[in-house]
Amino acid sequence: MTQPENLGPIDPAKLDLLAELAIRTGLNLQEGQDLILTGNVNTLPLVRRVVAAAYKAGANVVTPILSDDEITLAKFQHGHDAAFDAAPAWLYEGMASAYATGAARLAILGDNPMLLAAQDSTKVSRAGKANSIAYKPAGKHITNFDINWSIIAYPGLAWAKQMFPDLDDDAAVARLADAIFAAARVDGGDPVAAWAAHNANLAKRTAWLNDARFSALHFTGPGTDLTVGLADGHLWAGGAAPAKNGVICNPNIPTEEVFTTPHAQRVEGVVRASKPLSHQGSLIENIEVRFEGGRIVESKTSTGQDVFKNLIATDEGAARLGEVALVPHSSPISQSGLLFYNTLFDENAACHIALGQCYSECIEGGAKLSDDDIAAKGGNSSLIHVDWMIGSGETDIDGIAADGTRIPVFRKGEWAQ
Repeated sequence: MTQPENLGPIDPAKLDLLAELAIRTGLNLQEGQDLILTGNVNTLPLVRRVVAAAYKAGANVVTPILSDDEITLAKFQHGHDAAFDAAPAWLYEGMASAYATGAARLAILGDNPMLLAAQDSTKVSRAGKANSIAYKPAGKHITNFDINWSIIAYPGLAWAKQMFPDLDDDAAVARLADAIFAAARVDGGDPVAAWAAHNANLAKRTAWLNDARFSALHFTGPGTDLTVGLADGHLWAGGAAPAKNGVICNPNIPTEEVFTTPHAQRVEGVVRASKPLSHQGSLIENIEVRFEGGRIVESKTSTGQDVFKNLIATDEGAARLGEVALVPHSSPISQSGLLFYNTLFDENAACHIALGQCYSECIEGGAKLSDDDIAAKGGNSSLIHVDWMIGSGETDIDGIAADGTRIPVFRKGEWAQ
């Protein structure tokens, strides 16, 4: 007999709505489609609801792959040295095969963001690089937007206590659950309709930017004077979009951004992070870098310096940009005043840039371009893709046309158009 589920302070009705939203709007899962689902064991209440919603929508086979914090830690506490340069390539090759034959992909986040904070940062970096190399055959289907995919989140206890250390367990989980539900727009009772309206607003922003055809963006703000050249034939995207398999999906829930591909060789100037970056169990604070010829040539942080240096040394493309994204300071996640220690949320609080791999969907004809073609247009290639926030209520952005004309895009952190 199935035991009653104990969700503690989490509203089961809203969790049901989130699961339905993930299948109907996040993935737009098609009848007869397979689904690969990943999550942590502490996300099981949402995993179970998502699986049920997927089968109700006509899924063929749903395959969950679950991690566990104690198992993850065991490698760093007891693994021999060679283990940190190894990863399960066979698993990722299987995932790549599934995507190549039409499977959808959903990730449910809920891990402890600081799980590896006390571990050797060099080992963490090595393990991350090995995993990125092994995952590349599967990851290409995501970065190339070959399939419908999405990411959602569940309020795990360790994550909640990281955000709200002064609250008791139930109160911390309740606060995080409320924040997730608000950001995912499930509070109003009809999140599918709410997302349709939100996607329409994001589509208006992308249409204006695509019509403008800027050659570069110029960011100014505290500690920032940065010119980001845009890839030749770049396209702006945001919210719902069609994957190459024809399915319209929302890759991130929540999302407040519109984004495109920078030119990997045409980034110049200095930029200061406006929020900390949580990466591989470390909090990297007060990032300041200088770009020349598209590449970071100087960097400093107040915490996590070794982690950041290891990150940008991952490969040749790790110190170059693969994404630039615009988010108004008035976004709901920004106005919440919370640091989520999770990029899915924190990147939607501010304009941001991403080091590493570009998205080929953001280049005209990307579906038909080879890797060399994408590189020729300025698209970056790397094993990593790491977003960090550079926007605030003091950020101004000008769009620079090919003839040098400047048009206001953001003023004091808000859209100027």
